[in-house]
Amino acid sequence: MGEAVDYSEFSKIDLRVGKILSVELVPNSRKLLKLMVDLGTEQRQILAGLQKWYKPEELVGKLVIVVANLKPKVMGGLESQGMILAAPCGEDQKPVILTPLEPVNPGSKVC
Repeated sequence: MGEAVDYSEFSKIDLRVGKILSVELVPNSRKLLKLMVDLGTEQRQILAGLQKWYKPEELVGKLVIVVANLKPKVMGGLESQGMILAAPCGEDQKPVILTPLEPVNPGSKVC
C-alpha cells in the first residue's frame, strides 16, 4: 500500500460520476483516447491511455468515476481536464474502468 494520508488531504479530491458522450482516437498516438464526459453542469475533455484495450464505441454512454479537480495536463498536444479511474494500473494489464453499480446522475459526488 502507498503512504497514508489523513482525511483532510483525501477530502481535497473531488470524485464525480461522469457519462461518456463521445470517444475519438488521438491522432499520432497508439495509446490515448479523447473522451468528452458529461459532469452534470459541464462537459470535459479527458484523455486516457486506453486505446490498446477499448474501442471508442464500447465506451460511449458508460458511467465512469472522474477526478474532477485535477489540474489540466497537455498530452499528445491536447489538454486533459480530469482523470478516469481504472484498476489495475500495470503496464501490460487491461485497465478495468471503475463504474457505479447502479445508474446515477452525471455530476453526482462520490462519497
